[in-house]
Amino acid sequence: MNKKVLAGKTVLITRAREQSGQFATQLRKRGAEVIEFPTIEIVPPLSWRGLDQAIDRLKSYDWIIFTSANGVHFFWQRWREKYKIGLPFPLKVCAIGPATARPLLEKKISVDFMPKEFIAEAILQGFAEMAIQGKRMLLARAKKARDILPKGLRKMGAVCDVVEVYRTVRPKRGSKRLKKLLSEKTIDVITFTSSSTVNHFTELLKKEDIQKLLKGIVIACIGPVTAKAAKGLGLKVQIQPKQYTIHALTQAIVDYFIPHSSSLPRGEKVGVRRR
Repeated sequence: MNKKVLAGKTVLITRAREQSGQFATQLRKRGAEVIEFPTIEIVPPLSWRGLDQAIDRLKSYDWIIFTSANGVHFFWQRWREKYKIGLPFPLKVCAIGPATARPLLEKKISVDFMPKEFIAEAILQGFAEMAIQGKRMLLARAKKARDILPKGLRKMGAVCDVVEVYRTVRPKRGSKRLKKLLSEKTIDVITFTSSSTVNHFTELLKKEDIQKLLKGIVIACIGPVTAKAAKGLGLKVQIQPKQYTIHALTQAIVDYFIPHSSSLPRGEKVGVRRR
């Protein structure tokens, strides 16, 4: 099969610039023209106080939970600034999915639990099968995030502390450029990889302009949480992969235009220890 299956298609990527490289490369390998238009920036918290306090008492926790690669990056960066050693044993680590597990494994940090579905609800399902009552858990995540995970863990009897390790903010500029790109009617697909990318994208446009500017453009979301955010803002989601990864999203875009394509291997292997 011709690997340039997306030739003639233009895909707009909205994820943070420092994270869009792999996605853009995969799409370009399949012939797509890619426009990188980040609608979020990943920045440190306004204060490190909360994270520093959590790091100082890290030995008191039974689990640390990461829900994004960004969380791993900022937590590890701050930890290494304070301590020159690895994470304390026997602290167990949970990663929400392979993209989050990968930077942990690169740092030789074992992942003790990763759910089969890469969403907070699946983490709760996994912990429901473990004896976590009375266990102390640290959830390292963005400032703005859903409360389903900490609430669910506390309902199971765990002690869950939430610490902000980074923020997602909307770039200060970009509204005029985005309107110009959409007005040219050359974009075939817009991709969203988080609720923040959707929210910030729509904030750049006037509500009354969204339907007109997005007419004829396919909306692709990485997973159900992102898709729900998009639908809640009036966007019609046509593409959503079964696995919530960039690999799967790329394949889903290919399959949308070239049904039954096998140009990209499905799934990916990540070396984690499943409980």
